[in-house]
Amino acid sequence: QVQLVESGGGTVQPGGSLRLSCAASGIFFSINSMGWYRQAPGKQRELVASITTRGSTNYADSVKGRFTISRDNAKNTVYLQMNSLKFEDTDVYYCNKVIPARLSPWGQGTQVTVSS
Repeated sequence: QVQLVESGGGTVQPGGSLRLSCAASGIFFSINSMGWYRQAPGKQRELVASITTRGSTNYADSVKGRFTISRDNAKNTVYLQMNSLKFEDTDVYYCNKVIPARLSPWGQGTQVTVSS
């Protein structure tokens, strides 16, 4: 059974940091590019960071230079280090594969709130 479990969200002040984790099971994790997505109420889910099986990364312009994605294939886990957080980073964050045709069922996500 495929399961993606995100954790690490919370409430931080602007300029703060959080580290999100996503534990995957039931998928061939090491052979899939993985990504972090975010979605605000009423908006489409957007891909903000991705990492290939070889560790190459890509970022949305809105998070470039502030977020860092990484993965640990031995633990079937992908991480998102978020620094210099801004109000507009407030969203629910999800992880999943990157190729649309290969998406797994979405997990519950983890809420990130940036508030003063």
